[in-house]
Amino acid sequence: MAVSLTKGQKVSLSKGGSGLTRILIGLGWDEVQKAKFNPFSKTKQIDCDASAIMLTDGKFTSNKDIVYFGNLRHSSNSIMHMGDNLTGEGAGDDEQVMVDLPNIPEEFDKVVIVVNIYEATKRNQHFGQIQNAFIRIEDSLTGEEMYRYNLTDDYSDMTAMIFGEVYRHNDEWKFNAIGEGTTDTNLNEIVKRYL
Repeated sequence: MAVSLTKGQKVSLSKGGSGLTRILIGLGWDEVQKAKFNPFSKTKQIDCDASAIMLTDGKFTSNKDIVYFGNLRHSSNSIMHMGDNLTGEGAGDDEQVMVDLPNIPEEFDKVVIVVNIYEATKRNQHFGQIQNAFIRIEDSLTGEEMYRYNLTDDYSDMTAMIFGEVYRHNDEWKFNAIGEGTTDTNLNEIVKRYL
């Protein structure tokens, strides 16, 4: 049974003292259903894109340290994006990021997990039109879900979301459930927060 986290809660990514080594970060969301379905509507489905931003001393230093649908694997092979989901339809994870904790190069102390809505401004879409958003941590070796954070705040007018972060603290990896909405319109704008 996964531990349910609250906003701002920090937990150790260790299990019974042995420590997690490979984790799967699952992200999910559902589009709020319209009152009536109109087959002739030109409204596009909401396309959310998950990304992992790797930081050195809390700062972003290079474009090669972003793992997203356009760069599915970090050069260190420690972080891998499992592919882009264009609709968010269906139960379970919509996008997944695999993290091999022991193989993250020493220079990186933080991996921020963010999600932005593709062409949010152009399509007039925001996170207030999304429900049941979550981030979860699974032990990828056993398939056991360890932690889950369900985002419950009202994110109307927010076009991007900082879901959480995996960070190194005293030679131990931890997870911080953030759940902070932003009005950044694309990944480049989110990254500027960490320059």
